[in-house]
Amino acid sequence: MSGSTFGKNFKITTWGESHGVGVGVVIDGCPAGLPLTEDEIQTWLDRRKPGQSRFSTPRKEDDKVSIQSGVFEGRTTGTPISLVVYNKNQRSADYSEIASYYRPGHADYTFDQKYGFRDYRGGGRSSARETVGRVAAGAVAAKLLERLGIRFLTYVKSIGPVAIDPARFDAAEICKNPLCMPDAQAAADAQSYLQTCMQSGNSSGGIIEGIITGVPAGIGEPVFGKLDSELARAIFSIGAVKGFEIGDGFEAARATGLSNNDAFYYDETGKLCKKTNHAGGILGGISDGDDIIYRAAFKPTPSISAKQDTVTKNGENISVCVKGRHDPVIVPRAVVVVEAMSALTLADAVLENMAAQADIVAHFYQHL
Repeated sequence: MSGSTFGKNFKITTWGESHGVGVGVVIDGCPAGLPLTEDEIQTWLDRRKPGQSRFSTPRKEDDKVSIQSGVFEGRTTGTPISLVVYNKNQRSADYSEIASYYRPGHADYTFDQKYGFRDYRGGGRSSARETVGRVAAGAVAAKLLERLGIRFLTYVKSIGPVAIDPARFDAAEICKNPLCMPDAQAAADAQSYLQTCMQSGNSSGGIIEGIITGVPAGIGEPVFGKLDSELARAIFSIGAVKGFEIGDGFEAARATGLSNNDAFYYDETGKLCKKTNHAGGILGGISDGDDIIYRAAFKPTPSISAKQDTVTKNGENISVCVKGRHDPVIVPRAVVVVEAMSALTLADAVLENMAAQADIVAHFYQHL
């Protein structure tokens, strides 16, 4: 299967299936000498681990990561880094009957049309469990970017009709509630809404917002490889994402040039700044030094216990109630996946940018 590799300079290849032996990732292109431990990667994986609240799948997995290669005496060696997480709590029997029909909202039908065969155990490669490898790799990318002062703040902006109130924004609250919302009141309201969905065998969608700080101006390409388009490509590769926007996004379509343009000025220290950030930190596909602000819209979990109409592979119209262990809402556990894909995109772009100017290349080699 092609399409499991992402990146050009900081390149990752994820592997494994939801109900296979395990899942993991191979990272190629990580510079040597980066301090790295399994515990640092584990912190990221723990954020997406299932079974942590009543709003996530009850599947219990430790998701313990093991570094197989590319790290020696606590530092990266510059060779491929292989990371593995073994599956321990598969219940493949829950999925045996779906081999004969197509679940609404899933990739069952399209996999059959593309390959003529599919791993129906939890969705195989199309399962959200594939993101374990992305998150593990994202932890490594974020560690590299942290040395450059680039940091990420990612959270749930809304679930269904419940959205956070900017007046109540509290970043510390993100880790205090199971929905990863920076607004305690909105989190409580969203939990009540989800409880109603669950009682009727239904699910909900939501929006994740991310803020990337410390990105220097000049990262990204002016035509193909624009930083915003690369971020969009990365986030859209997450299975449940159906929409993406940078800065004001779709609201910019209602603006005028005068209201949408970000005016420049020099502050008292002589630093070039912008009076507003409607562009979301990217101009002409290249970072402008301001915060990069973006949002991703996630569809509701397609696996629901409410009755749905579908068809069998043999041409029969049927109604089904999907069995198995599933999240009533995807977005809380997807926060770290969005952050990981953002970190991978930035790491790749930062390394690419090192060859943008001849003086920088010469400066590097003059100091060897």
